Amino acid sequence: MADIFTYRRTALAASYCDALEGRGILDATSGLFLAAPRRTGKSTFLREDMVPEMRARGWQTLYVDLWSDRSRDPAELIIAVVRDTLAQLDGPVLKAAKSVGLDKLNVLGALSLDLSKIGQPGGATLSDALERLHAKSGKPLVLLVDEAQHALSTEAGTRAMFALKAARDRLNQGRAVRGLHLVMTGSNRDKLTHLVLRRSEPFYGAGVTRFPLLDRGFVEAYAEWLKPQFADGKAFSADTLERAFTLVGRRPEMLKRVVGEAVADWGGAQALDALIERNAQLIQHRAWQEFASTYNALPDAQKAVLDAIARLSPDYTPFAEAALSAYQAVVGKPLNNSAIQGALDALRDKELIWRAGRGDYAFEDDGLRAWYLEQHPQPQLLGT
Repeated sequence: MADIFTYRRTALAASYCDALEGRGILDATSGLFLAAPRRTGKSTFLREDMVPEMRARGWQTLYVDLWSDRSRDPAELIIAVVRDTLAQLDGPVLKAAKSVGLDKLNVLGALSLDLSKIGQPGGATLSDALERLHAKSGKPLVLLVDEAQHALSTEAGTRAMFALKAARDRLNQGRAVRGLHLVMTGSNRDKLTHLVLRRSEPFYGAGVTRFPLLDRGFVEAYAEWLKPQFADGKAFSADTLERAFTLVGRRPEMLKRVVGEAVADWGGAQALDALIERNAQLIQHRAWQEFASTYNALPDAQKAVLDAIARLSPDYTPFAEAALSAYQAVVGKPLNNSAIQGALDALRDKELIWRAGRGDYAFEDDGLRAWYLEQHPQPQLLGT
């Protein structure tokens, strides 16, 4: 049985950790914000490359995926990982306390923490909990928040982001060794930008870095891994795999699916490469068809609002003059505020757009925005 295919990007992980420490060309001392489309390898990179590198440097790592349970408030997920890490470090002390019905612990004699009330009225703040966690572990902390932009979808989540900023400032300022590093990823650059864009946002002044998609090295390593699995020694063409990888948006899971479907349909060695490329094109075509069908079914007002968001993001503001002009360019007449708000609500219900807690909007799926702008390079008056 073949080993599981793995592809490591250790050099990239090391460069990001250097940036967090302020020792790299990229300065990420305010936080590292990485944006890339979904299913392109961000989460795998965090877990399999970044976390091992961080632990090798002696950092205490905390990882949370804000999409892991969308029924829970993002703030709850962030607080839970901090609370659970505190509980793990307390170990036998916590067990003994709970055995007699106590949830409170004296952390280094400095603060009595009720673990069940972190972030709640009357309880320790998230910033307090992180400071105590740093003292308890005796190590620099690093909090990795996957799909971080989802925090802005709720008021509690937004407050949690401000609490993380406060904790970062308290644990880093005036210290030779930083006490808290923050890494946040997002599947939509426009969404992630809402964390850093304005003075009113929690991480104003930090930058969003485009996370590099998997390159030719990944394709060649995958081709080499595939070779010995065929008795006749049929070599997979790295060039064909590269073209297929591009067609499926450089998403490794989709490439593996394409290869699997091609092998299942394989009628002979000579047909294999052609089948791989054909299957990739079919997947891409199905995705575009779904986008086109969704868009064509929208009422005119929703099409106009979607058009404005596509062209004006990340500076789209629903009722600003630029947006009103954009709507009129599509429908040929002004849209009143009620129609605009109704269109926004309907597009959110259809999960086509996303609203940050403070009223900013962005496409839910970068792929839909890319398809739309490709098909509509200029706004076209509906009905013409």
